[in-house]
Amino acid sequence: MTVAVKHTIEVQAPIERAFAVFTEAFGRWWPATHHIGKADLVDAIIEPRVGGRWYEKTADGRECEWGHVIAWDAPRRVVLAWQLDADWQYDPDLVTEVEVSFEPGGPDRTFVTLEHRHLERMGERGEEVRRSIDSPEGWRGILATYAAFAGAT
Repeated sequence: MTVAVKHTIEVQAPIERAFAVFTEAFGRWWPATHHIGKADLVDAIIEPRVGGRWYEKTADGRECEWGHVIAWDAPRRVVLAWQLDADWQYDPDLVTEVEVSFEPGGPDRTFVTLEHRHLERMGERGEEVRRSIDSPEGWRGILATYAAFAGAT
């Protein structure tokens, strides 16, 4: 059985801008509290291509991997390999997937759906991670932050 978290949010922006803000401006809206490095988060980056890295830069100059880009279909969808384990550490052998799809709802409105799936791959701690990323501090809150930023830019 696939264990997943799925949320849809309405963004007050055309689809092209909604996609660009999610991907190109990722580090501008991503919560600075959500990082895996020991030092403060300076930037979070999604490289815009299949195989591109998904990672953070920290105040001490380090780069910490989060995963990589599995699919890039601008401006309709991006699929990211989330390779963080239940202790929020990079694990190159673990792949859960974060798919973000963008559906136009009008000229200045886009419905953005995020599905984080295959959490069962985390083993016995998969349910713990599901609860964490489904909390207000998880994907729901992160998407609300994104939607506010995208609607304001």
